[in-house]
Amino acid sequence: MASPSWQLNCPVSIDTHSDRITLAHGEGGRLMRRLLEQVIYPSLGSSLRFADAASLQKASSKLAFSTDSYVVSPLFFPGGDIGSLAVFGTVNDLAVSGSKPRWLSLSVIVEEGLPIMLLQQVLQSIARTAGECQVQIVTGDTKVVPHGEVDGLFLNTSGIGELIEPVLPGPESLQDGDVLIVTGPVGRHGVAILAAREKLDFQPPPASDCASLLPAAVALRNAIGPHVRAMRDATRGGVTAVLHEWAIASGKTMRIDEKQLPVDLLTKSACELLGLEPLHLACEGTMVLAVDKNYADQALLALHTIKVSKQATIMGAVLPKASTPVIIRRILGREQSLDEPSGSPLPRIC
Repeated sequence: MASPSWQLNCPVSIDTHSDRITLAHGEGGRLMRRLLEQVIYPSLGSSLRFADAASLQKASSKLAFSTDSYVVSPLFFPGGDIGSLAVFGTVNDLAVSGSKPRWLSLSVIVEEGLPIMLLQQVLQSIARTAGECQVQIVTGDTKVVPHGEVDGLFLNTSGIGELIEPVLPGPESLQDGDVLIVTGPVGRHGVAILAAREKLDFQPPPASDCASLLPAAVALRNAIGPHVRAMRDATRGGVTAVLHEWAIASGKTMRIDEKQLPVDLLTKSACELLGLEPLHLACEGTMVLAVDKNYADQALLALHTIKVSKQATIMGAVLPKASTPVIIRRILGREQSLDEPSGSPLPRIC
């Protein structure tokens, strides 16, 4: 006699000894508990236990809140990986908003079939990076999706930081004559991801600039305080995107000088070979600053004492509004409009 069509059965096969992620790892039962207890918690820190909601110590000031998702391909690349990128990315978003990062959440979306050892490597990288940035991972979530639905592993991190007084006025406050500073070589992360993804045989391979911008932001604020107008990490869209956003917010024109831009030789060579503009490519350890022109020298002195910003340089200035939002003076002296990228020259860079 045939079994009734309503008879319950298990749609997911369970291999309790698999060294890869299975759908059963995401179903809330024994295998998920084992994944948490044997893989996730030990990799992030033995005392960590994710609750539905974290209990946070009362903050002493106003808070900043940020969230971002990370889908970079490949998961590991010279200079970093999706785990360190996720922590640095959210920490940097908080740092350039003028806050001290305190707490992070971590959501992990895993594709069925991902090797558990690889997941452990990413989680250990997250733990190391969080320790370096002195932030606590206080809550999180894990989901498993069928093979083919996610490219290995996606992450989401949300962060809370305590705003440091005085609160940054932001790009709306930019004034004529303000100085534009970039804290390091531009385009390195974008070139590193492109070379790793496409297996381009550059020697040595380009490395991402993944790093925490918090030490540089703190040093800058300590040195010139309220004379910092705005800070922004130059991620997707690179320096170009930041300058266009600031031009729109302030109603001013940003002018930069190509001769003054720090671009390392490997990035410059790769961009010339591939027809890319370094200013359009993402950075993950470089920020753009606007400061009062009378305090620019003090700002540079402070930034040069910090490893991540030791190559900081003045790249331009804020001008009264002109017919174009961003102007670049090229090496041969010609000035031209620096347009935003019309599309995505390099998707999935973070």
